[in-house]
Amino acid sequence: MRKKSSTPNRSFRVADQIQRDLTELIARELKDPRVGMVTIQSVEVTPDYAHAKVYFSLLVGDAALCAEGLNQAVGFLRAGLFKRLHIHTVPTLHFIFDRTTERAADMNALIARAVSSRAKED
Repeated sequence: MRKKSSTPNRSFRVADQIQRDLTELIARELKDPRVGMVTIQSVEVTPDYAHAKVYFSLLVGDAALCAEGLNQAVGFLRAGLFKRLHIHTVPTLHFIFDRTTERAADMNALIARAVSSRAKED
């Protein structure tokens, strides 16, 4: 009988650890003024651990400017991850602005508008 592979679980654990470490590195050690109050939403790691897509949201500020700052700080952040993670290959980071919260707010506004217009009809 074949033993189940633990690779998927390991991939999720590595992504989770990268998310925690990046959150701490950005908050405490990154001094770029373009990077404001960033929240790391999720991290997706390729199976070979060569690349990681880091989805982030921003509380205040310009998303494009913040993404530019984060993408320019990739070398610094990878070096910080290398010191913290104990894996052979630290992935190349790709920061992507996550618009999920904006879309959720837009949907909530649409629903509220529909409910209020329906209440006026009744």
